[in-house]
Amino acid sequence: MSTVPLRDKHGNEVGQIEIRSDVWGGEVNEALLHQAVVTYLANQRTGSASTKGRAEVRGGGRKPWRQKGLGRARHGSIRSPIWTGGGVTFGPKPKDYRKSMNKKARRSALRSALSASCEENAVMFLDGLDLSAPKTRELVSVLEALGLVGTKVLIVMPDRDEKVYLSARNIPGVSVARAQDLNVYQVLNSDNLLVFGDAVPMIEEVLGNG
Repeated sequence: MSTVPLRDKHGNEVGQIEIRSDVWGGEVNEALLHQAVVTYLANQRTGSASTKGRAEVRGGGRKPWRQKGLGRARHGSIRSPIWTGGGVTFGPKPKDYRKSMNKKARRSALRSALSASCEENAVMFLDGLDLSAPKTRELVSVLEALGLVGTKVLIVMPDRDEKVYLSARNIPGVSVARAQDLNVYQVLNSDNLLVFGDAVPMIEEVLGNG
C-alpha cells in the first residue's frame, strides 16, 4: 500500500488516500497493453461494409453483342467487373472482426495501464465533484483549479452522475467513465486521470491480486 494526496474540486489537499501498489504501481507489460488496445479497436468495428459481385448486380443477363464479326472485344455481360456499373471484384462483405482476451489478461493489462499513468504522474485523486447543476462552466472551473485545462482528461466515478456527464460532454478532450466500465484504451488515450476516491476501492476489488 502507498499513500497519495486526496484533493477537493478547488485543488486543495484535503487528506490522504491509500492505494494498492499491485494495482497502481505494478510492472508495465507493454505487449499486453498493445494486445488490449488492438482487441478494443477491433471490437469497435461493425464489419458491415458490403459490395455486390457480378452475380448480384441487377441486369446484364443478355450478351451485349455477338461474339465474332464486329471487330469488338468479346463480352458476355455488361455487369462484368471491368464495366462501369458492373460487379466488384473481391469487394468487402460483412465480417466479424471481434477479438477476445481472457479475463486474467484483461485485468493485468488494465493494471499495467493504471501503473503507467501513475509513473507519469498523470493520476489525480478527487474527494468529490458536487456540482450544483449540469453546467459546463462549473466543471471547466474545476479543471482550471486542478491544472487540467487543455489536456485529455478521463473522469472516473463510482457511479454515473448525470450532472457530471452532461457538464463534461461539451468540453473537448474530457470524457467520463464508471469504475466498473474502465478499459485500457480509455486510460492510454487520456493525458490525465481524475479518479474519485470512492471509485478506488471498486477498481482495486476487481484488479487486485487477492
